[in-house]
Amino acid sequence: MRPLSSLLVLAAAWALCGTSLAANPPDREGNFTIRDFKFGSGETLPQLRIHYLTLGQLRRDARGRATNAVLILHGTGGSGRQFLSAQFANQLYGAGQPLDTTQYFVILPDGIGHGGSSKPSDGLRTKFPRYDYDDMVEAQFRLLTQHLGVSHLRLLMGTSMGGMHTWVWVESHPDFMDAAMPLACLPVAIVGRNRLWREMIKDGIRSDPAWKNGDYASQPVEALRAADHLLAIAGSAPLLMQRTLSTPDTVERYLDAYVQRTLPRLDANDLLYQVDASRRYDPSRGLERITTTLVHVNSADDFINPPELGIAEREIRRVKRGRFVLIPASDQTRGHGTHTWAEFWKQELTALLAKTAK
Repeated sequence: MRPLSSLLVLAAAWALCGTSLAANPPDREGNFTIRDFKFGSGETLPQLRIHYLTLGQLRRDARGRATNAVLILHGTGGSGRQFLSAQFANQLYGAGQPLDTTQYFVILPDGIGHGGSSKPSDGLRTKFPRYDYDDMVEAQFRLLTQHLGVSHLRLLMGTSMGGMHTWVWVESHPDFMDAAMPLACLPVAIVGRNRLWREMIKDGIRSDPAWKNGDYASQPVEALRAADHLLAIAGSAPLLMQRTLSTPDTVERYLDAYVQRTLPRLDANDLLYQVDASRRYDPSRGLERITTTLVHVNSADDFINPPELGIAEREIRRVKRGRFVLIPASDQTRGHGTHTWAEFWKQELTALLAKTAK
């Protein structure tokens, strides 16, 4: 088959780490080790490693309080490095842009079970503690306060799973940030179709004889291939794909290139844990307690958070300083992956920062 065009590769929203990177590398890359980290399950890990990148320099006021820290949280299966992609970084980090890194200190951590942070594939496999979103937010909080010396955030934002983490953050640490922007998510428990496709992935992995209860010598490739296909649909952009995958041949070439690029990156245990981590997520019970100025952004072509449910419009009324923005679907938006194409919501971020400036 002929090589797939770069435009079609970019349409695969799930594998954002495969897109081109912005020109500027991070100013700092490191690891923070938390000793004897206790998970909500009651399990303990003697050493929990949290990997992170930072851009810019931290500034403090006369009292020593951080004034320019920005925390950006990635989605399921991603890492902080995805926010160095051109479609994100080139829109936000440059001189005069909303998160100009000569003015802001941008923190890009890898969540538990992701990227360079501790995860099942490091060696523990299914003996790795069964983490959830509360555990992941607690580890992020400790990274900031115990390692980076950040006791306050100018802005907290996250995409997809990171957006859900943002909702957890603003409820568990309501005075920690000036502003928050959760993208591509909903502030309610994951049920319905959203939970169903996650359960399909988990069931497929566990049902594959090659999985061997997590003690496989080689990856259960057939289960991972099926999971990879589901992830592609979950992150799909219908109007864009109708335009760019306009013939049977282009569809076949797209799928072939997508699987060749993404399948080798998957580990069955890591993916199983990543998808399972959302099992107890439900910030809906505490929305009235949120005091942070918050702008919630979704896109109208999002398979994972379909607008026809009306959930975002209903729940945002319970957030005192909250506002919801729905990006209209077009043949330019990227479905669920619109969250990482900053051109579509950059103006909302700029307005949020201006509104919360002191």
